[in-house]
Amino acid sequence: MCESSVFPPKTDRARPLLRIAPVLVLAAVTAACSSTPAPTTYDLSATTTRIRGAAGVQIAVAEPTAVQPLTSEQIIVKDASGAIAALGGSQWADDLPSMIQARLVTTFENSSQSIGVVLPSSGTDVDVRLLSNLRSFQIMTPSNEAEVEIAAKIVSDQTGRIINSRIFRARLPVAAIDAANATTALNEALQVVMADIVRWVGGSNLPRRDDPEALAMSQPPA
Repeated sequence: MCESSVFPPKTDRARPLLRIAPVLVLAAVTAACSSTPAPTTYDLSATTTRIRGAAGVQIAVAEPTAVQPLTSEQIIVKDASGAIAALGGSQWADDLPSMIQARLVTTFENSSQSIGVVLPSSGTDVDVRLLSNLRSFQIMTPSNEAEVEIAAKIVSDQTGRIINSRIFRARLPVAAIDAANATTALNEALQVVMADIVRWVGGSNLPRRDDPEALAMSQPPA
């Protein structure tokens, strides 16, 4: 049987369709992805509480340590059983530890002109370092509360000795379990904790590099 010169073989007719099919699939996937709305992004803010004390001290504020999921951008909800979920359609503007470090530095700057505050990466000679661990930053159900907990340590930069340590907590009610109310309550709870940290640092007896007596007090016992 001879082949028609008018109609190409079936295999020839299928080749253009095979070339077009991947393009159609890619277009469908792209359309599906583009139809998903971007999550709403929320920020945290510093406080402006004024303090006195620790005049002339230079302090480096380290990024808080944390475990998952507190190292992410997720807004966390935790129930009484310990089960954890993330609020859909919303997220923090950055990972929590770096955001809290930045807002704590700003809180120090807003609160006192007598305390010099820097990031550890600045290379500046400092008297003490503020180390912290982010233990809790979530909405608790069914109590419907924003819970923030940070464990902080003041460490002598020259001796490495822990000068003071304390755990700071705040719990505030949440009007509703949605992104807007949850982030507002968590931000306010964080502001309470940061203000307490700044007051605590300002009221601590901190060594200075140019004060041998104060520095000697921070030395470990022989």
